[in-house]
Amino acid sequence: MPTDTLTDAAIRKAKPGEKPRKLSDGAGLYLELQPSGARWWRLKYRIGGKEKRLSLGTYPAVTLAEARRRRDEARALVATGTDPSESRKADKAAQAHAQVRATLHAAGEPMPGTFEAVARDWLRLVHEPKVSARYALRSRIQLDRDVFPWIGTMQARDVSAPVVLDLLRKVAARDALDTAHRVKQTVGLVMRYAIATGHADRDPTPDLREALPTPIKRHFAAILEPQRAGELLRAVDGYTGQPGTRAALQLAALTFQRPGNVRSMQWAHLDLDGCTWSIPAAEMKRSKQDKETGAPHLVPLARQAVAILRELQPLTGSGALVFPGLRSRDRPISDMTLNAAMRRLGFGPDEMTAHGFRAMARTVIREQLPDIDPEWIEAQLAHGKKGPLGMAYDRAQYMAQRRQMMQAWADFCDRLREGAQVLPFKAA
Repeated sequence: MPTDTLTDAAIRKAKPGEKPRKLSDGAGLYLELQPSGARWWRLKYRIGGKEKRLSLGTYPAVTLAEARRRRDEARALVATGTDPSESRKADKAAQAHAQVRATLHAAGEPMPGTFEAVARDWLRLVHEPKVSARYALRSRIQLDRDVFPWIGTMQARDVSAPVVLDLLRKVAARDALDTAHRVKQTVGLVMRYAIATGHADRDPTPDLREALPTPIKRHFAAILEPQRAGELLRAVDGYTGQPGTRAALQLAALTFQRPGNVRSMQWAHLDLDGCTWSIPAAEMKRSKQDKETGAPHLVPLARQAVAILRELQPLTGSGALVFPGLRSRDRPISDMTLNAAMRRLGFGPDEMTAHGFRAMARTVIREQLPDIDPEWIEAQLAHGKKGPLGMAYDRAQYMAQRRQMMQAWADFCDRLREGAQVLPFKAA
C-alpha cells in the first residue's frame, strides 16, 4: 500500500463538497475535508480485531509532516499491542491529575488519595456532623499534631501496621500512652472511611491490638469512705472563700452532676418551687444528634439543695448564671476554682476532685443505702443505658424514685456532717 501520497499543494487545491471527502495519505492516515471547509487529520487502525479511528488535529495547524509523525507514533503503539486512543486518554488524565496536584500544592492542600486528604474528608463529611463541636475539634487537633506530620503525605492505601505503630510509639514516648490509644482509634476510623471511598484496601489498626502497652485506667480522685466524706462535707460548709464557690461544691455533692453542668447552671433552668433542675440536652455529654434532638436531663433537688439556691439567689439571681465568674458575669466559674477550693480545705488532688463527688455519691449510696435501686443512681448520673438498644427502648427517668433517693441522700449527708454512725464498707 503506497504511503505519503498527499502534498500540501493537493491539500490546498481540494475543495469541500456537499458531503465529507477523504484525502488519503496511506498507512491509515487521511485528511477529512468537511463541507464547512474544516480539514481534520484522521488515522484508521485496527487493534484487537476492531477498526478504530484517532483524531490527529486540524490542518493547517497540524502540518502534513506533523500528521505523518503522529501517525507513525500511533502505529508504533499499535505494533506493541497498545491502543493509541486509550494511551491518549491516560496521558490526558495524568496531565489533569498533575495540574490538580500543582494547584493543591500551591494552595497548601493535601494531595488526592493521601491519608491527610482522606482524613480531612472524613472529618468534614462523617465525623463533624455526628459528634459535638468540642469532640470534633479534639479529633482535628489530634490528627494535626500526632498523625499528619508522620503519615499525612502517604497514600492511604500504603499506610501499613508498622507505619502506624511507629507513629503511635512516637506519641507514647512523650508519656502519653492514653493519647496513643486514642490516636490508634482515630486512624482506624479514617482507614475504614478510606476503604469505603476506594482509597485503601484494608485497615491495619486491628493488627496492632497487642502492640501497645495497656494504659493504666485512672479514675477521678474521690473520697469513698463515709467518715472521710463527712469531714469533706463539714469542711465545704465552713469554706470562707466566695459564697458561690461554697454553694457550687455543696450542690455538686447533693446533685452529683458533672462539674461543668454545675458550674454553668442557669437560674432559668431551675424550678425551685417544683424542686427540679432541667439541664438542656445541648449541655449534656451526648452525641451531636442527641444534643440537638434529645430531652433535657431532669435533676430532682432535695430540700437542702433548694435552700442553698434560695440563699444564693439574692447574690446572683439578677443575672443568667447561678455561679458567675468574678471577672465576667457572662462566664461561669472555672473547674480550677472548685478544685483549688478543695486544696485550700486540705484535700489534695490525689484524694478528691470536683468530679469525684459523682463517684462518692454513687459508691456511698450503694454501700450505705441498700434500698436504692442502682438504676435510679445511673439515671441521676445521666449514664446511658447499656447495650446497643438500651437507649432506644428504655427511656425511663425514674423521676419519682429519684426524688425519694435525692432526699434520702441529702438527709444521709446531714448525718455524715454530724458524725453519725454509719455501716462499715463491705470487704473487697
